[in-house]
Amino acid sequence: MLANYELPVSFHANVEQTNAMIQASCHCGAVRLEIAVAPATVTDCNCSICRRMGVLWAYYVPDQVRLAGATDIYMWDDRSIQFHRCKVCGNVTHWSAVDESVARMGVNARLLEPQVLAAARLRKLDGAGSGKYLEQG
Repeated sequence: MLANYELPVSFHANVEQTNAMIQASCHCGAVRLEIAVAPATVTDCNCSICRRMGVLWAYYVPDQVRLAGATDIYMWDDRSIQFHRCKVCGNVTHWSAVDESVARMGVNARLLEPQVLAAARLRKLDGAGSGKYLEQG
């Protein structure tokens, strides 16, 4: 389960530095994201919620992401993560930790331009079972 999975401490090191902000938005454009760097990796999690949402997660420190637009929030399980979706079109945009001292968040990388997403390495996370990345064994 994603809510119980602790992200690697080095998740913020999995990005490449560039000068231009990366733009992303939901389908209708009501929620917009500006991201400091393109993701070097994205995560395909198979937990019950992520597989139903159909998202790929790019992990960031919250200071690396600027958000604009109204979202609804969904929480489940231990209620430690808020899943945000556009109030207009319903696209899942990101997740954030309920505890604001947690310096990590996930952006739905499927909202990025195709060429940005294509440049990232895909990692598969067994969130439904071991909580480990599959290449870790």
